Amino acid sequence: MSYLKHLVIAVALGAGLSLAGVAQAHPKLLASTPTEGAKVAAPAKIELQFSEKLTTQFSGARLLMTGMAGMSHAPMAVKASVAGGSDPKSMIITPAAPLAAGAYKVEWRAVSADTHPITGSLTFEVN
Repeated sequence: MSYLKHLVIAVALGAGLSLAGVAQAHPKLLASTPTEGAKVAAPAKIELQFSEKLTTQFSGARLLMTGMAGMSHAPMAVKASVAGGSDPKSMIITPAAPLAAGAYKVEWRAVSADTHPITGSLTFEVN
């Protein structure tokens, strides 16, 4: 093969590897407390653990009570914050008041250094 062909192949492979690295840079939800579909006593906080360090000003969550007839599914008052210092990959959602028995949905938005927002949700039930 000629030098030019080797150069073209090397550049193409390098570009492909660079794009693969960017595609993998999005945060992924690794674990939560409570876990998806869990039936638990009223938690004082909900914790989401991600694969990447989160950008505090662009990441957040809201909590909806979904399991009561006639509820409008309006967001509940919560404080959602990215844990600083020791674990910037965690988001903590703290309800303003104790959670009553019923079904809940957490809708989250996670942004890491690549600045692309990733959204998702999880549900759980309070006994």
